Amino acid sequence: MPLIAPKSNRAPRSARAPKSPIEDLSATDPGKRRAAARALLGVEDARPELEQALRSETDPAVRQALLSALVSVADDTVVDLLAEMLRSEEASRRSEAVSALQQLPETAAQVIVGLLHAEDADLRIMAVDVIRLLPHADAPAWLRELLAQETHPNVVGVAVDRLAEIGGADDLPALQAVRERFADDPYLAFATDMVIERISTLAREASG
Repeated sequence: MPLIAPKSNRAPRSARAPKSPIEDLSATDPGKRRAAARALLGVEDARPELEQALRSETDPAVRQALLSALVSVADDTVVDLLAEMLRSEEASRRSEAVSALQQLPETAAQVIVGLLHAEDADLRIMAVDVIRLLPHADAPAWLRELLAQETHPNVVGVAVDRLAEIGGADDLPALQAVRERFADDPYLAFATDMVIERISTLAREASG
């Protein structure tokens, strides 16, 4: 009588559920973690795990992949995490947060406005750095409001420098006020004069 092999309760290998990329977010191999992050682009349900992974990730290449995935599914919690990263003591993490926020102009707007009013001057400077490449129509107005009340020369300097790139005739009164307030600061006086002249010249050329 032929022997009959006992039935196995294990499913055939081909029928097993594929391993989720989420599981590989905690793999020991950075390459696997990076591949997992890339595989989760646009997967909203993976947002909490991506956020958790970003908080603890030490490999720069993996962090970039995680940030790309989070930007693709960004909501308020993601933006809050990026704002938290701006306060990091690690310059690399701050730079990564700036880069990510620049890709989320509408979602990040409220956070950036809040940072422009932060008590820490370094955070205000960081917010202006985000605005540097933030394609948001309200950016000049944010900078005008900042300049109207800013007292720290370094913050004023970066804001004036930014207006040199995106400013228009509407910004001239704010720049003139800065010029008067910081008349005793040679660098700010010179920089502000240059921006005023540049904007004025462009305005005259535009008016024909």
